[in-house]
Amino acid sequence: MNLKHEYEIGMVGLGVMGRNLLLNMADHGFSVAGYDNDPAKVEALRTEAHGRDIYCTGYLREFITSIRKPRAIILLVPAGAPVDMVINEMVPYLEKDDLIIDSGNSYFKDTNVRTIKLREKNIQFMGMGISGGEEGARKGASIMPGGSRKSYERIQPVLEAVAAKVNGEPCVACLGSLSAGHFVKMVHNGIEYGIMQLIAETYAVMKQGLGLSDEEIHNVYTSWNNTEVNSYLIEITGHIFGKVDDKTGKRLIDEILDVARQKGTGMWTSQSAMELQVPIPTIDMAVTMRDLSTFEKQRSSANNLYQRPVFHFGGNREDTLIQLRNAFYVAVLMTYAQGFAVLTAASDKYDYQLDNETIARIWRGGCIIRAAVLEDIMAAFHIRKDLPNLLLDSSLSQLIKDNQQDLRKVVSFASEGRVPIPGLMASLSYLDAFSSSWLPANLIQAQRDYFGAHTYERIDSKGTFHTDWQIK
Repeated sequence: MNLKHEYEIGMVGLGVMGRNLLLNMADHGFSVAGYDNDPAKVEALRTEAHGRDIYCTGYLREFITSIRKPRAIILLVPAGAPVDMVINEMVPYLEKDDLIIDSGNSYFKDTNVRTIKLREKNIQFMGMGISGGEEGARKGASIMPGGSRKSYERIQPVLEAVAAKVNGEPCVACLGSLSAGHFVKMVHNGIEYGIMQLIAETYAVMKQGLGLSDEEIHNVYTSWNNTEVNSYLIEITGHIFGKVDDKTGKRLIDEILDVARQKGTGMWTSQSAMELQVPIPTIDMAVTMRDLSTFEKQRSSANNLYQRPVFHFGGNREDTLIQLRNAFYVAVLMTYAQGFAVLTAASDKYDYQLDNETIARIWRGGCIIRAAVLEDIMAAFHIRKDLPNLLLDSSLSQLIKDNQQDLRKVVSFASEGRVPIPGLMASLSYLDAFSSSWLPANLIQAQRDYFGAHTYERIDSKGTFHTDWQIK
């Protein structure tokens, strides 16, 4: 192997994300080495690397030898067993203080295990979430690293260079110890699930309830992106409804099967929230609806059985669209509030020492859930670092109070018209339950004590109590 110099950073996994991120680094003046065991992917990078300081190889030992010591190597391979396989293949060639950075969507508990195991070998390990898809990897993503501050500082110049920028600030920060980066990315994806479900439900209201055409829906989403609900997901939704299918000449959206599967990060968010005992009903419902969508044969049979009527809402259509936008706005705030509540609980439970203002800041650019409302969220956490839930912020609570009635109206007429909007309904129920000083949980305590002697707590006395509930 005849190399002109040692390269500053390495990349394992030259799929679209890995290749684009590597090219992004090279374009910012860093010398980079790339490895993949697929010759076609190595050749694809070699073709695109023309004129850039990039070394490409399909030989792992050569790849590792090419990187400047102590080495910093990023992995962009599928989560789970492939990550462990690559790490095990690399370890024999690594030396003390070399750094491995897992940038896939790994489960945060796996990241903890890998960090501890590699530390025993004097090898550093970081979990680092990246959001923004292939375009973000190439032009600037939101980057969420976790691990030791010392390890982060080794690669900080590279990450700040390739991250998205908002007002000149790079959308990257060291978020906390151990698996903090992967946990934050997991919750990011949970929020993403929730918002995507809410947008899909506004589509259902417009299509089934208002009878809008694809072109009209395209115009609605395009106009919404110039309002307070401005976001990347609303922007691309407008584009989607304008796309014509080359095969049929119809709008492509109508040729796509109504089944949405998942890769696991949304489910992990729900599971983790349950472990932390933090309610996130909007996100939970989004995960549930993806699962429900896969039962297409059963849904078709049930549709015939229950004979869903064609129903269109009465009243002024423009007024209804305004109500729908405001309802969506409130529900999006609920979704962010739920996600940040999980982050707050996880920070305490796992000693991440997360800074929610910083997380909101780095989510403003590059990532899939970037949205105008993150400026308000960042401001809320700036005012009160220990804010336990965004619904308790004075400014955001006023926005919710100003628009909540429209959410109630949308839930009401969608229910009457049998248009399924479970995410919007869950958001409203969360708001009403969270803002209620009394909930009927006293009855649940009594029931548990009745059938299982689980005891209950009283209003007027401390301690736990048990009653013989049988009426003699």
